[in-house]
Amino acid sequence: MEGRMDMINGSLGDKIIKYAVPLAVTGVLQQLFNAADLAVVGQFSGKEAMAAVGSNAPVIGLLVNLFVGISLGSNVIIARSIGQKDEENISKAVHTSVIVALFGGLFLTVLGEFLAPEVVKMLDVPGEVYPMAIKYLRIYLVGMPVILLYNFESAIFRSCGNTQMPLVALVISGVLNVILNLFFVLGLGMDVDGVATATVLSNLVSSAILFAALMKTEMSIRIELRRLRVHGDVLVQILKIGIPAGIQGMIFSFANIIIQSAVNSLGTTIMAASSAAYNLEIFAYYIMNSFGQACTTFVGQNYGAGKGERCLRTLKLSLLQSLISTASVCGLILLFSRPLLGIFNTDPEVIATGRIRLEYIFFAYLFSFVQEGLSGYRRGFGVSFIPAACAVVGICGVRLTWIFTVFRQNPSFSTIMQAYPLSLGVTAAAILAVTLFMKPSRRYVTQ
Repeated sequence: MEGRMDMINGSLGDKIIKYAVPLAVTGVLQQLFNAADLAVVGQFSGKEAMAAVGSNAPVIGLLVNLFVGISLGSNVIIARSIGQKDEENISKAVHTSVIVALFGGLFLTVLGEFLAPEVVKMLDVPGEVYPMAIKYLRIYLVGMPVILLYNFESAIFRSCGNTQMPLVALVISGVLNVILNLFFVLGLGMDVDGVATATVLSNLVSSAILFAALMKTEMSIRIELRRLRVHGDVLVQILKIGIPAGIQGMIFSFANIIIQSAVNSLGTTIMAASSAAYNLEIFAYYIMNSFGQACTTFVGQNYGAGKGERCLRTLKLSLLQSLISTASVCGLILLFSRPLLGIFNTDPEVIATGRIRLEYIFFAYLFSFVQEGLSGYRRGFGVSFIPAACAVVGICGVRLTWIFTVFRQNPSFSTIMQAYPLSLGVTAAAILAVTLFMKPSRRYVTQ
């Protein structure tokens, strides 16, 4: 079958890599295209316009993360049904997912338009930036249905092992986004409204590409317009897995906002250094995260097929491959950290401080790859609440407590950075204990 990867038979190691690499590249490219938005508006519309776009990132992250988590529920349910060879449930889950994406996006659009002024005020946006921040957010919110649709469509493709198609759609829409940014901002003299419009239109194209591909495919994930409706029993399964993951993402974003506000309190140099380092470390994170997602899908299919031994082997291989790949990328970034940080800012103090952040974060990744892999493993069985609870308490709880207690007593950049290995170490230990002492039940297969 076209684009279909046989996850329940044959070798595993090479297939996990084949699955994970396009997923990692997709995340990296998405980050690069987002950076291009800021670069265009910053270069040609001024720092106020750039601040207006950047100030909305936490709000957009909170909204999108909820439904990205719910799309993970779709991924697991479809993957499990593929393993069980339950064609009817696959179709139900696919068509339900599309409706959830469209109506969920519409709900966020309407709600966001009403709440946009208050939300931007809560972010304490400066007066000269406020009008542009509102304008950008309102235009961006119009595109929420197609933004969520792309994420759910990507989850559908991933469930059967096809991570190439979402990557192709992203590349096409990302290039279009850059071109439209330049056209609207340079050609038509627009500012944040041009960047926001370009983002909406490019997401419309990427979701349309995947929708057309799903309508044309001969696989069981095929979309038929006449079958588009919500199936209550499948929706419950999707939400049971997806909502805890989505809430985890939202709370994680909230914790990062608190961390960022602590960084901001230390001055412009620290802010610049932290931002530059983040734009490097995120590449290693996407690689690590892609193996966690691969583990979820492979476990989901094999668990559905009743092949428990392949589930455990998937976990071991994905952890090993994640460790090797992530450590290699982290090592290269650290080796060339000074010239890489210099791309963003040539100030020696910025580079030195950025290097400090990279060292702390990459040390923390020793725990993070365990947390990502084991969380993906548990979700593959349909167990989403436990990984979410461990992450909320271990990551968010520890970081917030650290910032409001230890950092207030010793307000330094190193104090902030110490929260990362500490919180990820606690979370990894918790999810490891859960995995060792709580075996998955076969009841999750038939839910």
